[in-house]
Parts: sequence; C-alpha cells; structure tokens
Amino acid sequence: MLNKIVIANRGEIALRILRACKELGIKTVAVHSTADRDLMHVRLADESVCIGPPAPNASYLSIPAIISAAEITDAIGIHPGYGFLAENADFAERVENSGFIFIGPRPETIREMGDKVAAINAMKRLGIPCVPGSSEPIGDDDVASINMAREIGYPIIIKASGGGGGRGMRVVHTESHLLNAIAMTRTEARAAFNNDKVYMEKYLQTPRHIEIQVIGDGQGNAIHLGERDCSMQRRHQKVIEEAPAPGITEEQRQAIGERCAQACRDMKYRGAGTFEFLYENGEFYFIEMNTRIQVEHPVTEMITGIDIVKEQISIASGNKLSFTQADVKITGHAIECRINAEDPRTFTPCPGTVTHFHAPGGPGIRIDSHLYSSYKVPPYYDSLVAKVIAHGETRDLAIAKMRNALDEMVIDGIKTNLPLHQDILRNDSFQQGGTNIHHLEKWLSL
Repeated sequence: MLNKIVIANRGEIALRILRACKELGIKTVAVHSTADRDLMHVRLADESVCIGPPAPNASYLSIPAIISAAEITDAIGIHPGYGFLAENADFAERVENSGFIFIGPRPETIREMGDKVAAINAMKRLGIPCVPGSSEPIGDDDVASINMAREIGYPIIIKASGGGGGRGMRVVHTESHLLNAIAMTRTEARAAFNNDKVYMEKYLQTPRHIEIQVIGDGQGNAIHLGERDCSMQRRHQKVIEEAPAPGITEEQRQAIGERCAQACRDMKYRGAGTFEFLYENGEFYFIEMNTRIQVEHPVTEMITGIDIVKEQISIASGNKLSFTQADVKITGHAIECRINAEDPRTFTPCPGTVTHFHAPGGPGIRIDSHLYSSYKVPPYYDSLVAKVIAHGETRDLAIAKMRNALDEMVIDGIKTNLPLHQDILRNDSFQQGGTNIHHLEKWLSL
C-alpha cells in the first residue's frame, strides 16, 4: 500500500480523498494555493505545501509545482481528484516519469479517451453503441461536411474533440447554419482546449443522461457498479444525480454494464472511470468516457457499499480488484444535490464568508463538504461547496430524506442554490422520475 499521497486538488474532493487515506493509514500531503491555506483538508493533512498564488494556472494546474511538492515531502503517489489535472495525460505521464505513482488510468488511456473522436472510434471497436456521426474530425471540405450532415439527418450537434464539461458544442437545425456553426465551434475549441478539431453527431432531442461506473485493476479485471441518472442539468452542468436510474430494468443494467466492463477488460483499464451515455427510446448511445473519479460517485457508493476512492488507491498500489461482479449488490436508492455558492435565481457565483454552517444528519444522510463556520469561499474556483446525499430503501423515501436534509441545512453569510434544490424536489416531473436533459432549463424558463 502507498504510504504517503499528495492530494493534488482542493475543496470537498480533497477532503474526501484525505478521509479515505486516513482510514487506510496513509499519510497525506495537501497542496494548496495562497487563497486556500484555511481549507479543512489542509488543516487535517499530515503535511501541507503552498504551490502558488490563487490563479489555477499558477497553482493547481502547475505540473512542476505539484511534482516538486511530492519530491520535497517524499510522497509515493499523487491523487488528482476530479477537474484541474485529473484528465491531463501529460500530467499523468510526468508524474510517472518522475518516479511517482499516478492514482488513475495510464497516460495513454487518458490521452485516447480525452480525444472524443478517438474515444468514439475505440468504443465502436469494443462494441459499445455510439451516436450516429462522423468517425473522423471534420475537414476543410465544406461540400463533404454538408453531405455528411444530410446523411446523418438534422438536427445535428457540432462538438469539440478535446472538449468537456458542457463546453465546445453547438446544435444545428438547418443546413444554412452548418458551416458557420463549424467555424465558430472550431474557434471556441482552439481557445478553450488548444485543440480545434471538431466532429459531428446526430442530435438526440429528448434524451436522458445515463452513466455507468466502472473500475478496472489494469491487469485485465474490471467490473461495473450500475448506472446513475444525471439528466437534471443546467447548461450541460449536472445539478442532481441519482442511482439507480428510474425506469432502467435489471436486464438493461446488466447488459450495458457488462459491455462497459468488458471494454475495460479489453483495454486493461486501470482505476475508476465512467462511461457516459445518452439514453432515448430504450437505447444507449456512448458520448464520452471520464477517466477519473466523478463528482457524483457518492450515490454509487451509497447503493453498493463500495468505497471507490479506496479502491482507486488499492489498484494504484498494484493490487487486483478486491471484489468481483457477483459481489456487487445494489440496495435502495440514492440522490445527490450539488450545493453551489451562487444566487439560486441568477446563478451568479457568490463567494464570501460563511458566518454559520450546520450540516444535516439522520439515517441515510451523507454530507461531502469542506465548509465550516468562518470559512471564506474564494472567488477563484468552482462554486461547489457541498454535496448532500440521501439514501433510502425506495426512491420516494430517498426524496423524503433529501427534503428533510435540505430543510435542516444552514449556510449563512453567502447565497447558495439550496432553494433551487428544494423547488426541484417538489417538481411533479422530477418526483415521477425519468426526466430528460432539457427538463430543468425549460422549467426554469417558465
């Protein structure tokens, strides 16, 4: 087992990783910017290293700074969490070339899955169903692009090959807008991802967002932990996630889950990962693979009882999977609400000092948060400040527990989107389950 790990992240996921390390008896090194010296995990870590000023490019995205922190603290491994450098193949490669263990997939896997065109082609080879679209980046031949769009059928969506997080995509409904959309998406992709390759897909009009959690040990063994429904989104950003997905049968779960697990076995996937699908009319269509821990991993942990972060660390230590597919049992239902420091109506970020924080409790309630009273939420990073997870024997009971938890939660001093979550839980369509990815935005626009 690794005996010392650098946590190359911040906020709630850094604290989550630290807790897993403590349970495993592993020493921790918290790296932080000058704005984050008072983060909870920095206070609790065995060692801490300041790696730069608040700007992410000068701290959490600085590969030399993070590797230097590992060197001066004699750490063995580096856990990237999610976001920042978690899916940066160059970072993973530099970590391993510097003699440290990267707690995640191999660099070549991250690189292939990070290129959406390459990932789609790989999934097609491995037998994973994909959205109809171009198998190569769109070229400069306008006539070929027009003919391709006609063959796929409108509406289509233009996506950045190196994109993610809901950025770098544009829906096209008519041929007259096609070429301009391609040009604009290329420009955005070049600016945001330093990669101007774009591709074309059929635009599914009322899909749900269903994802499959997988874990592989890099030695040819892999399993799936069922699915999550992440359809409650705003501007392609997830707001509420739940597991299992309403309306997905056990037969569907096992069929798509086993195909994903087999794909991981075939490519000897190492670590935790997620296959993301659009689901429409009973069919799954692959859109991308995330080669990291997900924000919403707690709902899967709650229904399976499996600690995904501990399993990541064990696999990085060279161990085989500690359980088989037959060991995976799904029990009950779990829902996660992402609590952001933002205005619940305008969604404007609201950094500031938390004057009072009270976390809810009770059976089946889990809180993943780095907040505490007097903590100052900085303006430099993502606005996520807490995740509330509720688990119950049924979906209705999980919703009831979540309502209670949100009513009990107190975050004073800053605005949060708690009222939005309370409204969503009262929404008839959400209570029925199975809403599509456009439901929330349409409801908010009323």
